[in-house]
Amino acid sequence: MPDPVDALVIDLLEWIGPQTKPYAVVIDALRTSCPRLPVWEEANARGYIIREHVEGIGTLISVSPIGLAILNQHRHASVPSLGKSSASVGDCAP
Repeated sequence: MPDPVDALVIDLLEWIGPQTKPYAVVIDALRTSCPRLPVWEEANARGYIIREHVEGIGTLISVSPIGLAILNQHRHASVPSLGKSSASVGDCAP
């Protein structure tokens, strides 16, 4: 059985997305739901998050190359195989 934290970590990485977000925004969003903060800690422990301080702006959060690879794996695993379906788009009669 897959670890339930994995799905929450993927959700976090998807939410952060390809752009950076301010640390305060990320942490504030995670604090709105108690179980989400351990997801932040897990994503950090796995090396999926980059925390970078930018002078004059503050701390920015982005998804690491490892995290992006995990997202790519997840996206490819989530896409159903078109050739194996018992029905296809053309099977629907008007």
